[in-house]
Amino acid sequence: MVFNTSMSGYQEILTDPSYCGQMVTMTYPLIGSYGVNHEDVESNRIQVRALLVKEYQEYPSNYRSEKDLADYLAEAGIPGIQGIDTRALTRHIRARGAMRAALSTRDLDPDSLVEKARLSPDMTGLDLAKAVTCREPMVWQDNRLCPIPTGLEGFQWPEGGGALRIAAMDYGIKYNILRSLEQRGCTLLVLPANTDSNTIDRLAPDGLFLSNGPGDPAPVTYAVDMIRDQMGRRPIFGICLGHQLIGLALGGKTFKLKFGHHGANQPVKDLATGRVEITSQNHGFCVDMEALNDPDIEISHMNLNDNTVEGLVHKRLPLFSVQYHPEASPGPHDAGYLFDRFVEMVKGHKA
Repeated sequence: MVFNTSMSGYQEILTDPSYCGQMVTMTYPLIGSYGVNHEDVESNRIQVRALLVKEYQEYPSNYRSEKDLADYLAEAGIPGIQGIDTRALTRHIRARGAMRAALSTRDLDPDSLVEKARLSPDMTGLDLAKAVTCREPMVWQDNRLCPIPTGLEGFQWPEGGGALRIAAMDYGIKYNILRSLEQRGCTLLVLPANTDSNTIDRLAPDGLFLSNGPGDPAPVTYAVDMIRDQMGRRPIFGICLGHQLIGLALGGKTFKLKFGHHGANQPVKDLATGRVEITSQNHGFCVDMEALNDPDIEISHMNLNDNTVEGLVHKRLPLFSVQYHPEASPGPHDAGYLFDRFVEMVKGHKA
């Protein structure tokens, strides 16, 4: 069970693969007022296990609304509950940390539910990237992920047009990341999480993107090995889980935060410029900089709430990463410049 401090964006939160395996409670008390639509999804399905709100608004009022939130959850078989004190629940999670939980409409025995919660798997040591990744390579076009008719063996990058060829590793990638890269002139090949380094070399992309995703980064060793092998061969940009995997590939460690960062109002400082960005975040683990002794690795961004690492940059290699979500959705657009930075890095390396 985790809490999210966003005041809006519940549909994007529900469909964010980084929430796989988690129940979410919203600290903002009124949820559902603008309904849902087919455009604001961040994956092809609802990813959360349950949604808990203080007060549900059953009559949405918004010109973009296509259905109400309750129907949207019911169609997906995802439970939603209202009428509980979500801020009291949030205070409990802040004091005790993110914890295992249970919600049921059938088992009404509190002791039985507590036992079920205790028997559920802990997030530490859990590789959930393999649960949300695409099963086959895909291409991003027409605002959706599309299968490759010929399979990866017959895949050919489009000729001409000057588009940058980006291989995007899908550890639970959000659609708005792909939209953000496409808007900047990138052709996007989305690859399953377990794709190896030799396959990427054979595809010869201009740049490598590492996506967000759920779970503990430590057991995702197949991704760490691939990233370590790809460092220096082509520009790499990582977001969220991708950032944590880069930290591990560089020889560092990660640790679990007490209750994580989940919301669209997290202040982050760019240490190079001194500029403070308000950012969208969703993660429960963090890179431990004390385990990184390489003088070529620098902290680029810092969380101003708890001074945890929010970004890394390599002095020699074309490599950088951030813990937060520059694609927003939901959230402010303060950090969108990071996609521009990646595109410029790829262009420079390609030249």
